[in-house]
This record gives sequence, C-alpha cells and structure tokens, in this order.
Amino acid sequence: MSETANFTAFAGQSILASGTLNEVLGELKSRFDQGEIETILVFNDQTGQQVDFDLRGSLEEVVARALPAPARTGPGRPKLGVVGREISLLPRHWEWLEEQPNGASAALRRLVDQARAQELGSSRVRLALEAAGRFMTAMAGNLPAYEEATRSLYAKDRIRLEAQIALWPQDIRAYALRLVGDCI
Repeated sequence: MSETANFTAFAGQSILASGTLNEVLGELKSRFDQGEIETILVFNDQTGQQVDFDLRGSLEEVVARALPAPARTGPGRPKLGVVGREISLLPRHWEWLEEQPNGASAALRRLVDQARAQELGSSRVRLALEAAGRFMTAMAGNLPAYEEATRSLYAKDRIRLEAQIALWPQDIRAYALRLVGDCI
C-alpha cells in the first residue's frame, strides 16, 4: 500500500469517499472523531481487497500507520532506485550472462523488461478481474444474480455482466465496472 494508491470507502451500499489514501483517511478519521459508528468498508482500487485502518490518534498518526514500512536500504545505487539483492544461478547461466554486452546486471534488466512487456496485457486483465471479483464477493455476495455476474466476469462477457448487475445498488454496480475498466 502506498500514498499514491487510491481507495474507495463504502457506508452500506453507498460510496462515502474515494481518492488517495490521505483523502479517504481524512474522511474516515473525521467521521470517527465525530462518533459515527456505522460500518464502513474500504477497498484498494487497484486490488479490490478490503483494507482496515486503525483510526485512533491524530490523522498524521493514522496515515503513518497505514503506510508500508520504508524499503530497506543496502548495496546498490539508492539514488537511482537500484537495490542489491542476491540471486542464485547455475554456472551455465553465469557464463551466458558474462558474455552479454554491458555486463550481467544490464542483461538481467533487459530480460526482465522484455518479460514484463510481454505479460503486461494479460497480467492487467487478470489483475482487473481479480480485483472486481474480490470486491463483488465482499459487497455483492448476497445480491441478486451474484453467481451469474461472477460467471460473466470471469468469462469476460461485459454485456452479460452489465445485465446481471443492472439491479444492484448504483454505487456497487459502478465501482465493480470501474474495477473491470476496459479489460472486458
């Protein structure tokens, strides 16, 4: 979880707040401080996972607790974002890497970049489907046509999905479709 991630908070079946971590936590903290005790569910917009926050203390303390621990520093070039880690390769792999222009590190970076570029499209679709599926399970599991909507989601049939969720509450329907995006 990062400061740049976006979140959406639901109070019942309606969106209460949506935006950056600071924006959503600001709204939640304000309601918490006013003594509002309604059940609020917060979802990470990227993963569809439900997230819980400890709202005790000041807003700064709440945000600090919600952020991940700072990345460990070690060997590498921290100013460039390079982190040194250990990998294990067989001798034939090291021999091949040593023959590559610009050294083993550059060759490994090129290979990783090529693999990421190849899987980017299918990975994006898979992540969007998983995010929408998680959200739908949490918020719509008891709504009419949930099972059919889930089947439509994983079949990548947007028209059928939209038909199945047409009677769902507006905010739940809109957020589920937002998570799916243009992937189906």
